[in-house]
Parts: sequence; structure tokens; C-alpha cells
Amino acid sequence: MAYFGVFMQNRIALVTGASRGIGRACALGLAGNGARVVVAARQREKLDQVAGEIRASGGEAHVVVLDLASRESIRTALAQTIKELGHIDILVNNAAVTKDGLAARMKPEDWDTVLATNLTGAFVAIQLVLPGMMRERWGRIINITSVVGQAGNAGQANYVSSKAGLIGLTKSLAQEMAPRNITVNAVAPGFIDTDMTQGLSQELKDKILAAIPLRRLGKPEDVAAAVRFLASEEAGYITGHVLSVNGGMYM
Repeated sequence: MAYFGVFMQNRIALVTGASRGIGRACALGLAGNGARVVVAARQREKLDQVAGEIRASGGEAHVVVLDLASRESIRTALAQTIKELGHIDILVNNAAVTKDGLAARMKPEDWDTVLATNLTGAFVAIQLVLPGMMRERWGRIINITSVVGQAGNAGQANYVSSKAGLIGLTKSLAQEMAPRNITVNAVAPGFIDTDMTQGLSQELKDKILAAIPLRRLGKPEDVAAAVRFLASEEAGYITGHVLSVNGGMYM
């Protein structure tokens, strides 16, 4: 990462799921634009690596261990962050899990875990950062949803429901928070080249690529660029929007 700007100087950004993939790219991108970044996820060692990358490039990074499946973990992590830094200006809800299976045979615990992490966890984090944003009369909330939250996907009823729920949450919060100058938007990635997609069979990858007009998987940096824009001053008149980063897969 090249440290290349101060467009978000002194803005404090918290990114969940920041230890790898899209979350890592978002953290690096926001830091590259001058934000003071808090990287949050379950694995401390990986977070320390990301924070080290940011600091090596001249940015400021803080580490907080957080499990979005646990309300108590979220409360503890955000209370610690707000105590140390004062408030959070930018929240990127990126952390997510999958537990795929056909709906007819889906285990109740697989449904509950995915909804608790991907949707309820995001909502709890939002509730905790809103008071500070409302006091400051400035805030950016960016929820990472998915193309499947827009189009559906067989075998992922739990994941799709959580991501579609994030879109509804985004639009409702955008209406509630607009009078306080807090924007709430979503980014809907398509198939991105991350750990999640690297485990797919070549046959499935070929099928996916055939459905993408740009004929390639996206990069984490493609998503991070969208997040960086929505977090900026330049996006101050955009709220309640779902920005698709999917290579044309869903229009």
C-alpha cells in the first residue's frame, strides 16, 4: 500500500473482518487516504499483520479483537475503541460467515449463526457508533452486502437473507440518519478473488466467469475503492444507495 493522501485526515474508521480479503483491502485503502484505522476481527495475529502494513506505509492503525456473533464481544470491543479514540466516524461492516446448504435440510444453528454474524452483528455495531456520529453531526456507515443479496442464490438461503437484510437496514437507516448528516450506504460485491472463492472448483469458476460480462473475478481492491469513495467527503450527497461492484453480473 502506498500512503497517498490526507482526504480523511483525523477521521477514525473501524473495519470489521479486516484480517484478510475485502476487509484488509478496505483498511489499507482508508489508511492510504489519511484515516486513522481500527482493524477488527477474531484473529489477533492476522490483525497485527494488517496493522503493521498500515504503519509501515506511514498510516495509523489500532487493533481490536471482535466476534460479530457475540453481542458482548461487540460491546466490549467498541467501548474500548471509543474510550481510546473518542468516537468512530466511519464504520465498515464487512465481517461475514457462510454455512451453505439447501434450505430443506439447513440446520437451525447454521441459519442462526449466519444471521447473527452477518446481520445482527452489523446492527449492534451500528447502534454503538451512532451516538458519537450524532453528536459530531457527521458519519459514514458502509455495509458490505453481496450480489446474491440482490439476485438470490441456491444453497445459500441463510447468507442471502443476511445480505438482503443488510440492504433493507441500509435504506431504513439512511432515512433515519440523514437529518444528522450521517450517510448510510451499501457495497454489493460480486465474485471477488478471496479465500472464499479460491476454494471453488474450476468447473464452478468457469460457470461463474461465463456469467460476468467483464469475464474476470473482482479484486478486493475493487471493492475497497468503492468503500473509500463512499466514506469520503465527495460522497456526502449519496445515501441509501447500493453500489454494485460485480463486473456486470447483476444489473
